[in-house]
Amino acid sequence: MKFQDQREITVAIVEDDVGTREGLERILSDTPGFHCAGAFESCEAAIPRLLDSQPDVVLMDINLPGMSGIEGARRLTAQDHDIKIIMLTVYQDDEKIFQSICAGALGYLLKRTPKETLLSAIIEVNNGGSPMNAGIARRVIELFKETASPRSTQTALTPREIDIVHALVDGCSYKMVADREKISVETVRNHIKSIYTKLQVHSKSEAVAKVLKQRIV
Repeated sequence: MKFQDQREITVAIVEDDVGTREGLERILSDTPGFHCAGAFESCEAAIPRLLDSQPDVVLMDINLPGMSGIEGARRLTAQDHDIKIIMLTVYQDDEKIFQSICAGALGYLLKRTPKETLLSAIIEVNNGGSPMNAGIARRVIELFKETASPRSTQTALTPREIDIVHALVDGCSYKMVADREKISVETVRNHIKSIYTKLQVHSKSEAVAKVLKQRIV
């Protein structure tokens, strides 16, 4: 497959295993149309540089020393809504998949993904897609079927609450939600208390996860 006809895509890597990290760097450097914008062994080292350099796509491992890749993805997407993250990991269990989606990752691939499939996935996510290995995609579909439930009067959210939940899914802070909705931060807090009660959750991350899992809004 030829990739050189596309606009060059800048890709950063966050991976603690030296062999894997260097292998990904070689793939990007040796393939026309791609440029390695940085390779980091931890989220702590990567996040400030990524927010500054703003690469098109980030390949993120999950099991990293210190901050996990999932938390790293959450922090990056909270500060830069345009950043596109693909989780590249050995994990394919349900919880890790959903945690990654809730954290803002747009793609989820296994490390054994073939080179050309990986490069195609980078192009896909850069163009607005959400690439996943076929097996992972099937698991996501199955999980949605298992967890989806009809909207009940208890969990029915008001139009304003739905807008606020969408803002939370986008990674907005309370202040950002207030600015977006043109209301006070205190009013946002009151709405969020109501949302938590209706969804029977106790935190922002739980609310986002439940919305994504059950497709409440």
